[in-house]
Amino acid sequence: MSASLWLALAACNLQAPPPVDEGTLLVRQDTVEIARESFRLSGGVTRGAGGGWTLASTVRFDRSRPVVVLDPIVELSADSSAASFEYTVADPRDPVRILGQMSRGRFLVRVLGRRMERAREFLAAPPTAVLDDSVFALYLPVAWQGRARPAQVGAVFPRAGRREVLLVQDLGIEATTLNRDPASLRHITVTGGENRLVHVWLDADGRLAKVAIPSRGLLAERRPAR
Repeated sequence: MSASLWLALAACNLQAPPPVDEGTLLVRQDTVEIARESFRLSGGVTRGAGGGWTLASTVRFDRSRPVVVLDPIVELSADSSAASFEYTVADPRDPVRILGQMSRGRFLVRVLGRRMERAREFLAAPPTAVLDDSVFALYLPVAWQGRARPAQVGAVFPRAGRREVLLVQDLGIEATTLNRDPASLRHITVTGGENRLVHVWLDADGRLAKVAIPSRGLLAERRPAR
């Protein structure tokens, strides 16, 4: 996202429609809480009458030192494919800013650090998602692509510098747990790539309820509203 677009978004914030969804995920690894992720999904902020969404997330890893904060903002087109993003990595050891823009079937990614700047292009036929191994709300637009038969989604991991082809499948409503309580949620699986298998669970209103990555012992569950 360009600086001018970011300023425009900030200027119109008071006139923006209410968020489609916002919440907080508690992130655990092998039952130990390691982070909290606050996310906000807004509709129509940048795309006007044509639709589209803005998905912003903040993940704070503060259980160890140094504290690391990840702040991705992804702009989604009307078909829920990623159109652009801005990503700030607040890490005192290596702070970086990452920018991305879809153009003519390619995703151009620029990484800006203290003493370096690099750019890379990824092939990105739609639908394309922007993902990160430590940001779980970004799996929500991927879940929207789920169908009864597996659907292919291209995923760009800008911080890791890789692209993967994933298969997304909607398994329907299944029994599970949410914050240790029984729950019936829509189950979407995302297979392929380094994580191998990711489980995404949505509630009856399509809101993100939890994300699980068994290969890494990670579970992000939505904190109950108070």
